[in-house]
Amino acid sequence: MHGSLSAAWLLVALCAATGAYCLLRMRSGVEEQRRTAGGEALMGFGMALMAVPAAVLTPPRWAWLLYAVVFGGAALRALWASRAARGHHLHHLVGTFAMAYMALAMAVRPAAHAHHGGAGAPVLTGLLLGYFAVYVLWTGARTAPSATVSGGAVAGGVGGTAPGGWGDRPELARACRLAMGIGMLAMLLAM
Repeated sequence: MHGSLSAAWLLVALCAATGAYCLLRMRSGVEEQRRTAGGEALMGFGMALMAVPAAVLTPPRWAWLLYAVVFGGAALRALWASRAARGHHLHHLVGTFAMAYMALAMAVRPAAHAHHGGAGAPVLTGLLLGYFAVYVLWTGARTAPSATVSGGAVAGGVGGTAPGGWGDRPELARACRLAMGIGMLAMLLAM
């Protein structure tokens, strides 16, 4: 993607750290959480690879096509999983579609990547930007800690859930998704 070098490296670090945490979440005892964490780890590491500054690494056209195939396959998997009408699977579908879209845009215009020009269809990019902006605001509001007064004591927590193993904490998973949403916004803006 494009943009300032320091911002690009911060985005790489954010996405790689998010992907690494999602790999750790795959140790959960709940199968659905493991499956979701695996898809999110793929997104995090894929975003980190795509965000490496062009001044450091300019992938060949076939690499962008490979990204498009991998994320297109992940989008099909998310589409299959969303048939049960689960909200997060629909979000994962939009995210993997956005990744495939950005990879295809970069494959079609590899010279634009090297020269920091624009790529992609402006209307679709705008729709994706709008979706991820709303998602980031919504997830950020849900991630913010809430305080509940009970018997004179203030109990902090997110969503009223009791903390379990640190890999199974829903607020950490939401923070992961928030970080990836912010990263997606940055990548779409850089297109």
